[in-house]
Amino acid sequence: MKAKYESWGRYPQVKPIKVQPVSSDNIPPLNKFSHSVLAYGMGRSYGDSCLNENGILLDTEPLSALQKFDRQQGIIRCEAGFTLADILQTVLPQGWFPPVLPGTKFVTVGGAIANDIHGKNHHRAGTFGCHVPQFELLRSDGRRLLCSRKQNRDFYKATIGGLGLTGLILWADIQLKPLHSRMIEAESIRFKNIDAFFELSEISDKQFEYTVAWLDGMATGKNMGRGIFIRGNHPDTGLGQLSPITSRHRINIPRNVPEFLLNSFSVKIFNILYYNKELLKKQHRTIPYDSFFFPLDAILNWNRIYGNRGFFQYQCVVPLTEGHKAIRQILEKIARSGNASFLGVLKTFGDITSPGMMSFPRPGVTLALDFANLGEKTLQLFRDLDAIVYSAGGALYPCKDARMPHEMFVAGFPDLNKFREYIDPQFSSSFWRRVMTNGDRESKK
Repeated sequence: MKAKYESWGRYPQVKPIKVQPVSSDNIPPLNKFSHSVLAYGMGRSYGDSCLNENGILLDTEPLSALQKFDRQQGIIRCEAGFTLADILQTVLPQGWFPPVLPGTKFVTVGGAIANDIHGKNHHRAGTFGCHVPQFELLRSDGRRLLCSRKQNRDFYKATIGGLGLTGLILWADIQLKPLHSRMIEAESIRFKNIDAFFELSEISDKQFEYTVAWLDGMATGKNMGRGIFIRGNHPDTGLGQLSPITSRHRINIPRNVPEFLLNSFSVKIFNILYYNKELLKKQHRTIPYDSFFFPLDAILNWNRIYGNRGFFQYQCVVPLTEGHKAIRQILEKIARSGNASFLGVLKTFGDITSPGMMSFPRPGVTLALDFANLGEKTLQLFRDLDAIVYSAGGALYPCKDARMPHEMFVAGFPDLNKFREYIDPQFSSSFWRRVMTNGDRESKK
């Protein structure tokens, strides 16, 4: 069992009344518990969607067996606690690769399905759920449902992106893609403002499988929206060995960083240095996949840099028709607020439809920014940003959220009422109870 069960943002600080480890040979009758239950994997959700205050967490770490790997068809069957890191270790030497990877490999398969994660290749591959042919779902009444596009189809659609509320995922099949090399041919390009980002994105999405941009969230004036555009492709021929990255030097943040070190001045200096870190405007490198996909995995416990009170990530998506205007308004609001963010990500989503009825990605542009938890000052900024996103017809990402009001959740997910029909009566989460009752979690801790 883990030493602590918290979200990656480390806010809110709540506790379950019990943690129940789950394995294939030790699955307790779920309807015998007197409190609600929720599966907990690696705790990489940023807010409270992985928390169950005063309820029971089902720790799926022991539910982590590899059941089958079809090396000819590239289909792996693994239990829900199997991580993306485990998949890479298993399939890469055989010439296969996960179809979708987020910004960290320390995510369980169950969590990847429940949050229908996306990656730098959404414009080409869609979400993780697009590549899950089937899975087994355990309901609290004891039923084991084999869910696919043809069998128990409604439960299949409700569970993908369903925030772990439809039952306990036991195992899943994942369709992999063939790969010739563990290297990535990557390019990084400095761009001067938000208009330059959209120009680069339109060109790059046609030529590159992976595209994303780091954004300087504190730049103003003619530099507003400046950043570094990152794009890459897998080589057509084998460069380097087909083996996973096993030994990578990692920095550890052993304790919480004092909060006074993270302020608007220090973040502004960091952003200026990071933006100008390359001598050339455009850089081309062939790098290992680990460095390309998971740069922050090289820093253990990096969430501690935000201090004792933790941090928020604000991730939204707005339609492309409103994208230029809405993103510009968001950046202007952030710059005027004095809230500092040095981790900003900007990307355009493609038009590949997810099978999940509650999936977050949709055609448009998505912006994600991390903010230290400064209490009311930060929460007021988010309310201002909510108004912009709401007006643009956008949505917020549930697995990154710790304070979304009810109105934003309802507006962002039009299939919500249909989804509620498939929620297991024994399952719940702190997130679900919050967004289905009032609004913001007001706290100045």
